[in-house]
Amino acid sequence: MTVEFGPFRLDEPGRVLRLADREVPLQPRIFDLLVYLVRSRARVVSKDELLNALWPGVTVTESSLQRAVSVLRGVLREGGMEDAIRSFPRVGYRFCIDGGLPEAEYLHVTTELEPDGLAVAQRATAEQRWDEAAALYQRADVVGTLTGPDLDCWALALQCLGRPSDAIPIIVRSVAAHTQAGESDAAANSAITLSSIHLERGETAVAKGWLARAQDLVAARPDAFAPGRIYWMQSRVAAFEGDLPQALKLAEAAYEFGRQRGKIEIEALGLMYRGFYRLSLGDTGAGLADQDHAAALALSGKVDPITGSVLYCNILWACRTFGDWARANQWTLGYQEFCAASRMDFSGSCQLHRAEVLGIRGSLQDALAHINESLARLSDDAPWALGDAYRVLGDIQSAIGDTDAALDAYEKAYAVGWNPEPGHALLLLDRGEPEAAYASLERSLIGESWWTLQRQGMLLAHLALVAAHAGQHEKAQALIDDLAGQGERWPMPSIRALTNEASALLAQAHGDSHKALRHLHLARQLWTSVESRLNATRLRLQIAALQLELKDLRGAATEIRAATATAEELGSQNLLQKCRALQRRLE
Repeated sequence: MTVEFGPFRLDEPGRVLRLADREVPLQPRIFDLLVYLVRSRARVVSKDELLNALWPGVTVTESSLQRAVSVLRGVLREGGMEDAIRSFPRVGYRFCIDGGLPEAEYLHVTTELEPDGLAVAQRATAEQRWDEAAALYQRADVVGTLTGPDLDCWALALQCLGRPSDAIPIIVRSVAAHTQAGESDAAANSAITLSSIHLERGETAVAKGWLARAQDLVAARPDAFAPGRIYWMQSRVAAFEGDLPQALKLAEAAYEFGRQRGKIEIEALGLMYRGFYRLSLGDTGAGLADQDHAAALALSGKVDPITGSVLYCNILWACRTFGDWARANQWTLGYQEFCAASRMDFSGSCQLHRAEVLGIRGSLQDALAHINESLARLSDDAPWALGDAYRVLGDIQSAIGDTDAALDAYEKAYAVGWNPEPGHALLLLDRGEPEAAYASLERSLIGESWWTLQRQGMLLAHLALVAAHAGQHEKAQALIDDLAGQGERWPMPSIRALTNEASALLAQAHGDSHKALRHLHLARQLWTSVESRLNATRLRLQIAALQLELKDLRGAATEIRAATATAEELGSQNLLQKCRALQRRLE
């Protein structure tokens, strides 16, 4: 979220407040207070809500909030906007960028209650009319006090509209409302939802604070269901911090809790994440089985839209990191149907998944539209994934043939701490820099994060290919043999396609062009089996080039015609240039 008010510019993802061209230094909690008030500027925010939001799980007095507001007003005074934070005695504070409601008018509005407004909002929620429900709850909030369940429904509507960050202040109020009503299990579940949203935003400390709050709320409640979701959330935090064995244990605990208590949603979440961590730790068969089982559980149990979205998103992340494109295609279609049935908008992460799948299949302009939409959403909802989005953008631009745009995207991925391989290395290879490509790929294998571990097979397969191009034949063969020996861990056709392509290069280096041709044909068939028209066309061109060397002009002509037709259909200038170059050689 970036908001301009008066001479100020608030850049939330960058955690910067600027006055004209100068950065204004702010303490972290004061910055969070400003963001919270700006996000909630359509209403008066209660003091209790602000205390819960800024000091989750910590007991502080109201004077702490007053001091924070005073400091923030002092900062805004530099731009003549100290009056932007309005106080409402015994109620709370409101950020009034455009003047806002006079206090008298605010007090007048709150006395006018639409008698059937909540009933209409509740019906809209039940019928999954999320846009309408969100607007109705917002209107009802102005004229009356919403209960915890009402706040939950309002937040659900916003999340289903792809606006989880906008739901944060509402869920904070939900925690307070449920707690006041003695509904500790419901309060804990709302706190876990807050923990999840903040973790997606890369705010691990805040996520831990809300997780601790959830634990406190149900500590003395053996009958509560929230502990199952607490295990699940703890597993995610552990994975974010790089402790995958602990993450696996906690996901197992969540699964067992849900199974024993008959809670399908908790069982499915635990099972899905157990599969995710098993994949990261090399137990591919069990991991895939867990994830598919979890999805079947969710579909048969009719889970709520947000849980369903989390489950699908997890599967698609794993498919993408493993290069499991056939499975990614299947689950993407399933997720589209799920979103349509639930009337949900694609989140930024979902747009990212869709973009890469479309790019691999060769629908480049559609992929470009999806990745641009993803980038617009991720900066607010899941900024930790921005680097991956830039990586995918680079891959799409490279396939289109816009090398400068691709390099710019890869540089942006590096800038936010994400390694944009293997696409960056392939672009270097295409530019005739095999040694640089090899070094870049080798660096990408360093680390023990779930991301690195899950992508290891794809990275190693590309490293074998680049090593073959770079003349490091022994290294290439060793990598090919190692991947073949770990067939159960890396069974994906995409990995076998890459190693066959590398084997073709090695066969050519040893003077066996016919053996090389067999490997290239097999690689093309494997890419075709996962509907990767882009890679299948790329292999057709390699086959045609080798056929030209073998004087098989008819075979080369056939491959070039097929490749040219597909490249034109896909809109890949990169492939079209290579088609034309081969056509000139043929003539």
